Amino acid sequence: MNQIFEEITTYALGIDLYEFVGLVFGLLSVWYLIRESILTWPAGILYVLVSFVVFWKIQLYGDLLLHIVFLILNVYGWYYWVFGKQTNENNLPITTYSIQQNSTLLLLSCLGIIGFGYFLSNVHLIWGHIPPAALPYWDATTSILSITGIWLMSKKKLENWYYWFVVDVLACGIYFYKGIYFYSFLYGVYIVMAVAGYLAWKRSPNLLLRSS
Repeated sequence: MNQIFEEITTYALGIDLYEFVGLVFGLLSVWYLIRESILTWPAGILYVLVSFVVFWKIQLYGDLLLHIVFLILNVYGWYYWVFGKQTNENNLPITTYSIQQNSTLLLLSCLGIIGFGYFLSNVHLIWGHIPPAALPYWDATTSILSITGIWLMSKKKLENWYYWFVVDVLACGIYFYKGIYFYSFLYGVYIVMAVAGYLAWKRSPNLLLRSS
């Protein structure tokens, strides 16, 4: 534990300005999401723009591709939160999907994990100049569930917090296993924030307990 704490401290003290800005905006994007603030989207975009190099270095190609998708979905989410509300609504309401809709989304996510996991397992054969992907199916799981989570987030669905909680738990373990203790610690913070976000949205006056 002392070694892990020392590595976290060393990384934190040695982090360059660019990565530090990305870290700040990553945390801010979740904080703004908890508060239902439109600022979650520009903060999320800035976070994405400084995250690509980390995942390339540690061969988590799923995370690299994921953040490209994140960039697109952050732009879409920003647009939808501004223009997706009805004319008589001050804020886009928090809604839920039906059981059937959630079941379909979960099934599609599982199929995506299988397909993307297979792709990551063979990506080094397709592009022979890169090393094999690390933890391809675990990487695929966090990648696909993150896409599902940000889709639900863009639609302001309460269920997005379920997916973020699972992603954060898995990512915390993956980064710990890969020895990236600072990122593991960061996702441990995200776990707490996911729980806080769910509880905050459950108490929100904007919550409508209906499918939409």
